[in-house]
Amino acid sequence: MIKFRIVETNNENIIKLETDDFLVRGSYQYENIDQAKDSPLAQELFYLPFIKTVYITGTFIALERYSIVKWEDVQEEVKEQIENYINSGKDIITEKNSDTKRQPITIYAESTSNPAVVKFVANKRLVDKIYEFHSIDDAKKSPLAMELFKFPFVKEVFLDNNYVSITKYNITDWDEVIMQTREFIREYIALGKEVIVRQEDEQIAVEDLDEYSKKIVAIIDEYVKPAVANDGGNIKFLGYDEKEDTVRVLLQGACSGCPSSSITLKNGIETLLREMLNSSTIFCVLNFAFLVGVPAKTGLATLPPKPNLCKYIKRVAL
Repeated sequence: MIKFRIVETNNENIIKLETDDFLVRGSYQYENIDQAKDSPLAQELFYLPFIKTVYITGTFIALERYSIVKWEDVQEEVKEQIENYINSGKDIITEKNSDTKRQPITIYAESTSNPAVVKFVANKRLVDKIYEFHSIDDAKKSPLAMELFKFPFVKEVFLDNNYVSITKYNITDWDEVIMQTREFIREYIALGKEVIVRQEDEQIAVEDLDEYSKKIVAIIDEYVKPAVANDGGNIKFLGYDEKEDTVRVLLQGACSGCPSSSITLKNGIETLLREMLNSSTIFCVLNFAFLVGVPAKTGLATLPPKPNLCKYIKRVAL
């Protein structure tokens, strides 16, 4: 017999009903009874006038309420209703017949230097370029990102190569939602669903840049990007202003808004540019897009053997 235990969350409107038994394969989210056509259980729950959203995953059910009641007044009755429903042998999810071939997908979750961001890494390539979305309206080119934004805690989604980085709101801790999110992404990819709607490439054409800018791009691509990507982020070259001797770069993904971003830029990236471009002067202004000053064109250095940028940054920062 399946038994649930009630677990409070950081969001007073949401409770979790956890069990040691396996409920369903995958993760499901419903915001109204019409969306819940494949879940008889969720349909039953929506007959309760205070139920706003139903989440069903492998080992727990989460419920979001409207403010017309408080959970302490109704949670025990709701728990008993769910236990009686499941133990009567009724379906939680109605499995649809499908010829879709499932892919063997594994996903592991990896913490980053930004406590609000977790990196979900797949065992296959997901995208062939970088995408960053700040809202569901921005995410129309990514069906996966649009689905992720339906989770109330998802603030931003970043896609690169074989991983998805998610920035959360402070309404919950990652400990409470990380397994649910990991399983959702794994199930989505395993079903072969589209991650990105293919469109024309919008990247800056490096061949159209001047020689000095090409050298800067080479430094960023070879020395900086791999280290930043390890933390679930990206650094993007936006342009070089010869008059101001300033390189414009943009931090994306986990590095955007990260507590250590300014230190990384000021003490690591700037020092690399100063040394590799043979100059003793450098200027830095932090703005919406980070502005990294580089010296005037006084001769270009040959790139040295690739260092460990993370250690390099720590050493320079001391």
